[in-house]
Amino acid sequence: MSAEEYKRLFTEDDTVGWTAIDNVFDKIYPGQEPAHYAPPLHFAIGGSDPIDGTSIYRSTKQEDHFHIVSYGMSELYYNEKAAGGPFSKWGFEFTMRIKPFPGDADKPTWVISMMNNLARYVFNSGKWFEEFQYIPANGPIRLDTDTDITALAFIKDPEAGRIDTPHGELTFLQMVGLTTAELERLKQVNTRAAVEELLKELAQTNPLLITDLERRS
Repeated sequence: MSAEEYKRLFTEDDTVGWTAIDNVFDKIYPGQEPAHYAPPLHFAIGGSDPIDGTSIYRSTKQEDHFHIVSYGMSELYYNEKAAGGPFSKWGFEFTMRIKPFPGDADKPTWVISMMNNLARYVFNSGKWFEEFQYIPANGPIRLDTDTDITALAFIKDPEAGRIDTPHGELTFLQMVGLTTAELERLKQVNTRAAVEELLKELAQTNPLLITDLERRS
């Protein structure tokens, strides 16, 4: 898409990239109004959280779980200079699927904090995440929780997938919780092929790769 075509289609009031994300999840969850969370001050004007918003949907596919998506790793707002680029900003948004956990009271907002921590790493280092990478959490992914889920792997979200936006390609990068033993297994090989193999094994019994904090090694 050229800048001229972009200017014909959109105005400065349009949330071009945000709408592209909404369109994907409106198709996955037609008619559902998600719980939405936003920081008190946006990152662009001095806020500490790089993610401008997070939506939490309730899914009953495969089993009851929360499906969470970030808004902030891609180009969200009108920007004619970004029109037709290869990637929308960092080229991805985080997603995560979480099985309900008793301590959350149906509000898994700790995931938002975790997404923002990862986003800060990206913005500060200039290094982004891609499919079949993994990252240790240096402890439980939910702080102060008796869980054996101590790492995250990344995979293209099996439902949201990858889309082309007016600002370029956007991948919905799903975070998948891994146990301590699974983390140690990956450390032994430390390749993306090993991550892909592990996630394929997990998907045999958990196709949507829902993270269960009560899952043990």
